[in-house]
Amino acid sequence: MSDEAGISIDMKGAVALLRLERPKRRNAIDLETCRAMTRFVKDARMDPAIRAILVTGVGDSFCTGADAVRNNDVIQASGPLDYRWMTSDYNDLFLSLWETDIPVVSAVNGRVAGAGWLLALLADLVIAAEGVRWAHVYLRRGMVPHAGDPYFLPRLLPLQRINEIAMLGDPVTSETLQDWGVVNRVVPAADVLPEALALAERLASGPTRSIGMAKRLYRRSLDSDVTTAFEEERAALALISTTSDRLEGVQSFVEGRPPEFTGS
Repeated sequence: MSDEAGISIDMKGAVALLRLERPKRRNAIDLETCRAMTRFVKDARMDPAIRAILVTGVGDSFCTGADAVRNNDVIQASGPLDYRWMTSDYNDLFLSLWETDIPVVSAVNGRVAGAGWLLALLADLVIAAEGVRWAHVYLRRGMVPHAGDPYFLPRLLPLQRINEIAMLGDPVTSETLQDWGVVNRVVPAADVLPEALALAERLASGPTRSIGMAKRLYRRSLDSDVTTAFEEERAALALISTTSDRLEGVQSFVEGRPPEFTGS
């Protein structure tokens, strides 16, 4: 187990369990915590022991966005600061989640607001507790969506749904987001972490290099033309064809047994 700046990280076999540990602030993320999370996600790519990541919060909240109070204290202590650049650290965090090859699961244990949407929905699989309220608060506070929200959310939700949550500002529930197709499973609160951990362990035992390649192909296709997408598909096939897991996948099929993947 390791602890740093409002987060804790425990290894559950090959799954790194990352918990937001700021319950007094409803797991709002200040700059220090944001930077620590980004470092972890980036460093995890270089650690072969980490084959999946599970993100959750402690207490009754998953993540209620940026900690505006704490960040404002930092600004005042360091002197005048152009607020446009205050979001850069959050951009880095969500870009690292978007780009990581490691499979990521989110266990949404409680309320979600602001940047907490991206922390939850940028996971590959989203498990949420029944009745959790998700509030998209930017316009309600007279701001514009930021911290990567305008880039990532249209890649996750239809525009009419985004207009509904952003312009009207009414909270929605986990059940609604499951109906919209962005939450995979809604379960009783007591089952959120066990369910999410079981899925993370399943991903960790899979062909994680192939999973990483698949993640990259799907995400890059959103910003590329068809010719580029087909070229990248061919490149991925060439890269994966000589891996141990690819050979194991074929051999286990021939032998009629379950595959035993190693992530290599």
